[in-house]
Amino acid sequence: MRIERITLTHVRVPLVEPFRISSGAVGEKDGIVVAVEADGITGYGESSPMSGSFYSTDTPESCWRELCETLAPAVLGQERASISEWNCLLAGLPAGNFTRTGLETALWDLEARRQGIPLYRLLGGTRAAIESGLAVGLYDTVDDTLRAAERYMAEGYKRLKLKIEPGRDVDLIRAARRAFGPVPMFVDANGAYRLEHLDVFRQLDEFELMMYEQPLAGPMLEESAELQARVRTPVCLDESLESVELLERAASLGSLRIANIKIQRVGGLENALRVHNACAARGIPCWMGTMPELGIGSAQAVALGTLGNCRFPTDVESCRRWFVDDIIQPLLEVSDGIIEIPEDCGLGWQPDLEKIRKYQVASASFEAAKS
Repeated sequence: MRIERITLTHVRVPLVEPFRISSGAVGEKDGIVVAVEADGITGYGESSPMSGSFYSTDTPESCWRELCETLAPAVLGQERASISEWNCLLAGLPAGNFTRTGLETALWDLEARRQGIPLYRLLGGTRAAIESGLAVGLYDTVDDTLRAAERYMAEGYKRLKLKIEPGRDVDLIRAARRAFGPVPMFVDANGAYRLEHLDVFRQLDEFELMMYEQPLAGPMLEESAELQARVRTPVCLDESLESVELLERAASLGSLRIANIKIQRVGGLENALRVHNACAARGIPCWMGTMPELGIGSAQAVALGTLGNCRFPTDVESCRRWFVDDIIQPLLEVSDGIIEIPEDCGLGWQPDLEKIRKYQVASASFEAAKS
């Protein structure tokens, strides 16, 4: 494929309500739609950082700058024979993982469209449907949290994830167990705790949770191993797993028993595949997390969630769960806790160009010289 044109569109879509975790809150979702054209075919990707320092050092502004100034000029007019060859080029460029993901995932969509097959089959998936789980952020009170969970669980989600932070943990989960009974449930701390909070997790052990997602800060792999050795509930790492190398180190230390994979965090679909396969080789089950992304990024996570070692429901939810609108058609929907994957080639869901223009913040286009 020779890259003939790249079009970047920074979009911003309002959230239904602010999304709050232990590290902050956002009320709008930024995403950068990356359209890559080659041989008369267009593939679409999404660079999906959170605004500010909410989640990572990659921001909408830094990703936009790196895409415009570094990645797009570097690949424009270039020709490669495979996704792996494109990734070798991208890996040598000074850009963050969220930036690379926008371009890399567009190349995967382009290749799936070129072959005339769904993206999930190109990735090696075999299931045409996956289970979806509900994630509920932080609210001011326990009652507010339970009301939000009850409202959305009525739609049939297959499990419940509740965000926690110091001071909002044991009482919340105790109340949730009383309210929802034996529903599969776990907590996500986004790295807000330290080993000195060990007693919190020992108390949470009483509630038969599926996992503790990222209880300690990302770099604290040795401490995570100590925590896992002292609690019954499996520790799941998320922010810690930015690469296969970090996954391998965490596994060798005993820092986790479950892995969350985020395509944006690891720098694209090929790296996410590598993490998935490394987990499978070590007997570590995994599942697909989200930022949450807009529709293009969500569809990518759904595609990867069809792989065999993704053994837990994905965090991908109905588009309308988080956003007042979205940039794909049809909107991604969860029905009785299940996401059915279209058999159309590429992502399965199509970018809605009218909606992309509606929510546009900035745009830029790059065209290769005629060969």
